[in-house]
Amino acid sequence: MSLLIVIGMVTGILSGIWAALSLSLELITFAGFLGWSTFFAVGGGNKGLKSTLITNFSGVIWGFLMMQMSSAFALFLGETLGLGVAVAIGACGMCLQSYFKWLGFIPGTFIGASTFFATGFNLSGSTAALILGALFGYISEKGVHVLSPKNRG
Repeated sequence: MSLLIVIGMVTGILSGIWAALSLSLELITFAGFLGWSTFFAVGGGNKGLKSTLITNFSGVIWGFLMMQMSSAFALFLGETLGLGVAVAIGACGMCLQSYFKWLGFIPGTFIGASTFFATGFNLSGSTAALILGALFGYISEKGVHVLSPKNRG
């Protein structure tokens, strides 16, 4: 069996489990897939899991802060301009935080913030699904390694 077939099978089975589990537990299905995608985008492994969890969560926090700033700025700038200024400050901050190595995967931070916005500002739902998605990514990577043709003797 080729590596591509193993990847497809493991990913397919775990994706189905995640979809059913997330619906059964009323979790945010797409947010889990975003956490899973972040895990692979950052390079996988233990380091990738750590980076995914940290940067996705920091992005959710940035999203929350942008909404708080937006509400405050709207009082004297209006809603549209207030939101624009808040997002500008937040996006700048999300990039500048990469100065710290452990916060260095900028796309992971933007994925976290985007997830928060896309869930209608659901802080706990975004966070839980992103964490579980990252864990599913980690499990799928381990499953592929176990079943990979090169690992069979």
